[in-house]
Amino acid sequence: PPPVTVPPSPVTPPARVLTPESMNPAIRRVEYAVRGPIVTRALEIEQELKKGLPKPFTEVIKANIGDAHAMGQQPITFLRQVTALCLCPELMKDESIPSDAKERAQRLLSACGGHSVGAYSASPGVQMVRENVARYIERRDGVPATADDIFLSTGASDAIVNILKLLVSGEGSQRTGVLIPIPQYPLYSAALAELEAVQVNYYLAEERCWALDVAELRRALAEGRQRCCPRVLCIINPGNPTGQVQSRECIEDVIKFAYEERLFLMADEVYQDNIYAEGSAFHSFKKVLMEMGPPYSAEVELASFHSISKGFMGECGLRGGYVEVVNMNPEVKAQLAKLVSVRLCPPVLGQLILDTVMDPPKPGEPSYERFQAEKEAVLGALAEKARLTQEIFNQTPGIHCNPVQGAMYSFPRIELPPKALAAAKVLGQAPDMFFCMRLLEETGICVVPGSGFGQKEGTFHFRMTILPPTEKLKILLEKLSTFYTKFVKEFS
Repeated sequence: PPPVTVPPSPVTPPARVLTPESMNPAIRRVEYAVRGPIVTRALEIEQELKKGLPKPFTEVIKANIGDAHAMGQQPITFLRQVTALCLCPELMKDESIPSDAKERAQRLLSACGGHSVGAYSASPGVQMVRENVARYIERRDGVPATADDIFLSTGASDAIVNILKLLVSGEGSQRTGVLIPIPQYPLYSAALAELEAVQVNYYLAEERCWALDVAELRRALAEGRQRCCPRVLCIINPGNPTGQVQSRECIEDVIKFAYEERLFLMADEVYQDNIYAEGSAFHSFKKVLMEMGPPYSAEVELASFHSISKGFMGECGLRGGYVEVVNMNPEVKAQLAKLVSVRLCPPVLGQLILDTVMDPPKPGEPSYERFQAEKEAVLGALAEKARLTQEIFNQTPGIHCNPVQGAMYSFPRIELPPKALAAAKVLGQAPDMFFCMRLLEETGICVVPGSGFGQKEGTFHFRMTILPPTEKLKILLEKLSTFYTKFVKEFS
């Protein structure tokens, strides 16, 4: 008889391996406000404008992130000439490119594998570039530096995360705690969430231009020791988002505190070229530490960070930076070298740009005058925009803006009426997120709510970059101030 065909039984598809419930819970806890929901909505609005949807504005102004070139800042010519020559060595024949740019490109190419920027570099970075970073630090600080203590990185962010990875250990009450400033740059809270370290907040004093107070560090440390093992103190100087510049006396106090309490210091110094306020000056933690002498200079462990993304360069997309480690145990330093080798190497182009920043044209060289003029023009314009931002915001009742002493942002405090707080609660939003979202929908201005950086309970802020061209910044500040006044009236 013919075989009986049995119909296949329906197969239940297997459940997905990776689901919101099964994924790494630490990743779900990561938040990064600078590119958070408000920026997602800004991108949607840009698409809506392209489709011709009517809006009460013609463009979205992204004042949410310190991306200088996106805001219209022009690249520094010498940096780009050297980069172009390294990418296309045939440009060496171009007589319009100065000879010192060509000589630099040739030296850099000779330090690259196969004389090509397309080759991997050594994992800690191109040796010639590391040596130039060490010489830059020596010129800046007047104290010795060695290439062996310098690890090049994919922007400062990558180096910060690597140092945190070395420091995080223990379980329960012995889990590593990390003291971070509030307000903070959200890289820190995001990295700590991913690494499942314990975040220990210390608050900057807004009423004293966001000053750092050692008494507040002591309070935070005592609180942290009740739930974890604080081992790390992070400092951002000049401040992001708060724009303050620390005095030398303050840095000495912090170093003494770190020594007394056996804390590893992490100094985020990526805005060291961005100092605007009269009487303010950048002092590196390395310089102050070494000048303090023993026991501090011999025992306090320090990692300090710099980047090509900020300053006068603004080369955010090319991803270059470094960390210098001081007083690090040699075995731990070997482990750091192993850790960076897993990622092969930082982008070589970013390393080459870093070299031109660390070792810029010197007086008498063909590119010197143009380089200096471009650098001074960028920093001069930023200083003027820092002054303008504070001035215009403080003319508006209900907005309080501290002087922008350095960096690239203002972090004004805004008073919000009770009805606005209630409306935000209905939507499940933080009050300053509610304000910033309304600002975006009605004016096209994209800023980041202060709740994304941390702030004292009951206070509300937003962070805004000072990078737009001066005329556009004036319009932006006036539009924002007008909107704030209208918003307060609507909810009063």
